[in-house]
Amino acid sequence: MNYLFGYLFLINIISGIIFWWDKRKAIQSKKRIKERTLHFYELLGGVFSILFLMYKIRHKNQKRSYFMITYCIALVWIGVVSLIVFKFKSLA
Repeated sequence: MNYLFGYLFLINIISGIIFWWDKRKAIQSKKRIKERTLHFYELLGGVFSILFLMYKIRHKNQKRSYFMITYCIALVWIGVVSLIVFKFKSLA
């Protein structure tokens, strides 16, 4: 279970950096990171930092299609983590 939390910590840092970088490119009117790429990092587990940053740096929080997908991915990850935590807890 420590590996899971270590993995989630690392992927959330990477995802947060990529999301922040996209915000920076948006401000500078430069070529952006594709939403598909951002969602890919969310699927990998980086959804928690992206959800936090959506509101902290005000990026993509007004785009309904983006945040609906993000919230669905977050619900899936919450379910996965809960299942793993409770499964290991019941085995102990």
